[in-house]
Amino acid sequence: MSEHLRLQIAIPEELSSDAESKLEIPAPGQFNLFTGDLEPISVNGHVVSAETGWLFDPDWGLVLPENVAGKEIVVDQGISLAFPAGHAEGPREPLTFGLLRRFQPEQPSVAKTEDSAQLILSGYGIYLGKKSERLQIKVAGKLAKGADGSAYEFPFFRISEVVIASKGISLSSDLVKELCERGIRLSFVESSGRPYAMLCSPILTATVESRREQLLAYNDSRGLEFARAVVRGKIRNQRHLLLYFAKYLKQSDAARYDIVAGIARKLRSLEVQARRVEGASIEERRQELMGLEGVAGRMYWQGVKTVVESKVEFMGRVHQGAGDALNAVLNYGYGILYTHVWGAVVNAGLEPFAGYLHVDRPGKPSLVLDLVEEFRQPVVDRAIIAFINLGQTIGMKDGLLDEETRRMIGQKILERLATAEPFRGKQYQIRSIIQMQARSLVSFLRGKGKYKPFSFRW
Repeated sequence: MSEHLRLQIAIPEELSSDAESKLEIPAPGQFNLFTGDLEPISVNGHVVSAETGWLFDPDWGLVLPENVAGKEIVVDQGISLAFPAGHAEGPREPLTFGLLRRFQPEQPSVAKTEDSAQLILSGYGIYLGKKSERLQIKVAGKLAKGADGSAYEFPFFRISEVVIASKGISLSSDLVKELCERGIRLSFVESSGRPYAMLCSPILTATVESRREQLLAYNDSRGLEFARAVVRGKIRNQRHLLLYFAKYLKQSDAARYDIVAGIARKLRSLEVQARRVEGASIEERRQELMGLEGVAGRMYWQGVKTVVESKVEFMGRVHQGAGDALNAVLNYGYGILYTHVWGAVVNAGLEPFAGYLHVDRPGKPSLVLDLVEEFRQPVVDRAIIAFINLGQTIGMKDGLLDEETRRMIGQKILERLATAEPFRGKQYQIRSIIQMQARSLVSFLRGKGKYKPFSFRW
């Protein structure tokens, strides 16, 4: 992870085929009152550009782009801030002649989603603690500081989630208590991107009625209806994603286009078959639904192979222990998606381990896996296939993705989660749609409406 504060922008696929497009920040300046020369402005050891609107943010105590929406800012080695695309602009204090001050809010407040950011940490020796109304970071027992000597202390009311993304990170019990009381999720993820722990307050999700209905629905038609919607939604999104990439092949490679378009037509037929599955419970018809999903999956990945065949070798989908580059990045991307879906399920007051389509096993979050299905293609597959088609390099080390590739893939997935899509007649970020779908499932289980799977437009 780079030590430099930087801003990256995404270039539309049709405009660029570079491996990575970055915005170069020109050096701004201020006039030396004694020599009259124009000198660069440097804050926290970083040259800051006035032309691109980099200003001092008193809440974070950092120089940030004036528009941080949808960007991940690398603060320092192992410390990043990821802002949602709908980030609301707050008051900023302009840079002056080194007169930077810390700002302590007098009264704590809970941030709205669009006003807050994910704090992402990775690296040995990082310690997180609580100081008044702020989260404080130490490295190797010392306060983590910028070049100007100021410590990294971030206000709780501007943090939506803290993500621990590596080994060797510790935190205080006071901090855990503060995060839980404020409803700030604390997530732990493996190097593969797979979440292995998530901490939140049990009081915030104490909705007994929802969980009772969730368990009862397994033995009646509600469980089957939801599972059927999951399969239909997944197959539809598989078809839509293939058609999305096929439109780029129509002029450049007619033969490959015909193959992908033919697979899309077959997927449509399978979606219709899934819609017709009827029964009294999920146990009665699970095998039929899983069979349709399996056939659709084989067709879909054959279509993906056709789309990416000139860019990367892909022999088929491997879920665990993947040694090839494409499967490795897919698995990493799905791990990030699991974290967001799991959080949405918990926030909705549902039991993550009591699903319908996926069978129950100890330690298997079957409801999370159910809800993930309709978001695989619009979030992960679309981002990864575009990444491959743009000729991006996938770095592997000892059979695993290297750190730089994980960083790039993580950024692409976060960008997709922050992308607005039409849903229920309006535009919402996909991360918000995930939460809305979890709450829609609650309403459905309580008999207050239908559950409709999310379908993205191609």
